[in-house]
Amino acid sequence: MRTSPKHVVKSEPVRLSPTLPARLQILSMLLAAVLGVWNLPRASAQNWPAWRGPYGTGIPDATDVKEPPLTWTDKQNVRWRAALPERGNSTPIVWGDRVFVTQAIEKDNRRTLICLGRADGKLMWQSGVAYPEHESTNGQNPYCSASPVTDGSRVIAYFGSAGIYCYGFDAKEIWHRDLGKADSWHGSGSSPVIYNDLCIINAGPGTNAALVALNKKTGDEVWRVGPSRNLAPPQLGLFAQVTGSRGNAEPARDEGGTGTNSKFDNAVDAGDGSGAGGFAGSWSTPLVVRVADLGAGHDELIVPLSSKLAGYDPATGKELWTCGGMTQQVFASPTAGEGVVAVVAKIAGGGTQIMGIKLGGQGDITRSHGLWQHRLSKECVGSPVITGGRVYIVTQFGTILCLDLATGNKLGEKRLGGEGSLGGSWSSLVLVGGKLLVPNQSGEVFVIKPSPALEVLAINSIGDETTCASLAVADGQIFLRTYKALWCFANAR
Repeated sequence: MRTSPKHVVKSEPVRLSPTLPARLQILSMLLAAVLGVWNLPRASAQNWPAWRGPYGTGIPDATDVKEPPLTWTDKQNVRWRAALPERGNSTPIVWGDRVFVTQAIEKDNRRTLICLGRADGKLMWQSGVAYPEHESTNGQNPYCSASPVTDGSRVIAYFGSAGIYCYGFDAKEIWHRDLGKADSWHGSGSSPVIYNDLCIINAGPGTNAALVALNKKTGDEVWRVGPSRNLAPPQLGLFAQVTGSRGNAEPARDEGGTGTNSKFDNAVDAGDGSGAGGFAGSWSTPLVVRVADLGAGHDELIVPLSSKLAGYDPATGKELWTCGGMTQQVFASPTAGEGVVAVVAKIAGGGTQIMGIKLGGQGDITRSHGLWQHRLSKECVGSPVITGGRVYIVTQFGTILCLDLATGNKLGEKRLGGEGSLGGSWSSLVLVGGKLLVPNQSGEVFVIKPSPALEVLAINSIGDETTCASLAVADGQIFLRTYKALWCFANAR
């Protein structure tokens, strides 16, 4: 094992012994297989240990070489389907022979963590806590919408007002901490991340919102920055605003389709106005990136907050830089690639702002490192992916856009038209085997070639099963969580 600078502990493939010639190693393994003995170390399965994968960017580990299926149905390339007791928006994580997913049991006032066998989807255990008090949330954001995180020996889940809980792989609780009530109108959603010996959570939002680092082994608080609730007026014109080649904010219009999306059209109307924390805040999961400098480089914890984007030293919580231009609601997680951070925020009254910021600054970097702002008339809930000098993002009405990473210019857009009853998407993109994958809210998953043409290579349907979760991808398997079940897709053995 080694500690990755990308906020998670990754498993390293064990290579063949360097003391034996390659041909002799192969012959030895063949002989061992014939004799029913396997003494040489084998490569371990690749994992998806956190929200948005091993690097928090929606991209699997580069050593994960098994090809996942590009096509499936409810009968084809299905490894298993495990029924879930209630709806949920969280994304599963995967480690070794186990799959973990958070699950609220609203009828029992419980917040739980479920462990399933990776081979067959059978329930191994379910642990949790009762929380009978009222917690304000959006009617479309069920409790336990944060994804868990694991380092291979413990699993940590954030249950909002019920606190943050750490479990062993044997289902036993190791520790828990009360981080205060999450009392925003729209509930909670930020997932915990692991960085070395720390578990970091963007807790809240609401009156108790704070960025908190805990010792992952004991739960003791190491540092805190908060409250992270910043209600300064949003600053939308701080650096270049672009759309295509016009250089202006995009006029209000439908992003390539009518966007009929039924119950998910007006999420703001489903908010719980009794929450004392109000409507503003950050539901974004922090991102740890490695920034090159004159020395060996350093790690930065990037957190979108209301009205600002900030970078911190993940070990100490010290603020390294800030960038203006954020809005008062941030749902998506940031992503980074090729020296640039892309971040998405909701514009009050409707619409989305996407920003590109160059990494490597100190202090107020708004003018010095802010590259571009791109404004859309439609909202984006999911997080973007960066690849090949471009940024890809999907709107909540099911339109995918391709932007130039250096300038923010729009290079292409396409309406993703499926056959399901809900054509919108709250899911985050993932990049697998050079292909973009994104589900819509009917459980259809689009496979897209990443280019300005945005060619749709396949549309995979399992029937109409509502989902607002994102995909997890590991070792040639694709995991899709719907309101009814958790699916595992893989090529035939």
